[in-house]
Amino acid sequence: MEVQFIKVSSAQRAVQPEEIGKKPRELPEKLIIQVSEQVRGATTSDLTALDRPLTKKSQVTTLNWLMAKDYHALSAGKVLARSVDIRLSLHAPYYVDFLNSEEALQRTINNYTWSCVLAQAMGADLLVGHLGFYGPNGPEESLNSVIEHLKEVRKTLDKVPGGARILLGIEPNGHPEVLGSRQEILEVAKRVPRTIPILNVPHMAVREEMLFDDRGAIGDLLGEFSTAARGELYLNFSGVDIQGKGTFRMTPVKKGSVKFENVAEALSDHKFDATIISSSPLMEHDAMYLRVLYERTLAKQMAKKKAERAAAQAPPKGKPAGPAKKAAAKEKPKKPAPSSKSKGKPAHAGKGQKHAARRK
Repeated sequence: MEVQFIKVSSAQRAVQPEEIGKKPRELPEKLIIQVSEQVRGATTSDLTALDRPLTKKSQVTTLNWLMAKDYHALSAGKVLARSVDIRLSLHAPYYVDFLNSEEALQRTINNYTWSCVLAQAMGADLLVGHLGFYGPNGPEESLNSVIEHLKEVRKTLDKVPGGARILLGIEPNGHPEVLGSRQEILEVAKRVPRTIPILNVPHMAVREEMLFDDRGAIGDLLGEFSTAARGELYLNFSGVDIQGKGTFRMTPVKKGSVKFENVAEALSDHKFDATIISSSPLMEHDAMYLRVLYERTLAKQMAKKKAERAAAQAPPKGKPAGPAKKAAAKEKPKKPAPSSKSKGKPAHAGKGQKHAARRK
């Protein structure tokens, strides 16, 4: 299950008197995501401060999030997910812009950092996000700059207590003005530590004008992403209505122009270890529908293999049934040959025998 931390509503304030001496994670009905202090006129922030008591000098940043009001709720969600065998991931806010201003850059870094704090608290092992807009220096230079920023983001995430175990997943984007082509996503995964490519099927379909109707091409694409992710294949699926280059809208799975059955066949052909996330407008309904389609594909493949095995074991037409019947035919007893003591004549006596009888 992918938890959506799509929109961020944060507020910065001074610590309240009743909060002094208490750890941020222990405060009920308060989701403090960052603690900073004024040191010699400069504001400093330490990611480990969430586990230390607050002081009079503390400045805190709080989140207003419908998913959870405090860390107690996040911890309860982690326990519940594990008890029912659900693997959690978290999608960071859509707002990402590394290149167009210092303010945008800091906001983007905060969004990724805060997402990592929440992911760690709820026991998620994957943080999914985007690359943001191209900068003024063109696609190639933009990609190189974003990769360097992501390396710093990765170092920051590693400083979050427990953050080093969380993978960073980068999604493609269907809009041509946004970083996120296949080549760009794979290059990021190659150059940024503990980062994997996320295969968002509808966005990839729009970006590459690909309807996912070629089973071989789908298998190659899945293999490419799986290899780049070192065996970790994570993909999003939704119906998509492609209205033009970079113009599209998400639809329920049944109404989209990309058919999941083709993806399911490629997945089952190659035995990928995949996580499939529904990003449909009918999110929960289509998550179960995707599962039905996948199981139906597996059932068809099993039936086909069973029929092929039966055909291979059947005897060819116009030939004996098999070795067992041949052996039985060889063992059939023959009639005994006539002996000299027999009273009757042989059924087919030769001429020499007749002449001998007359002479005698």
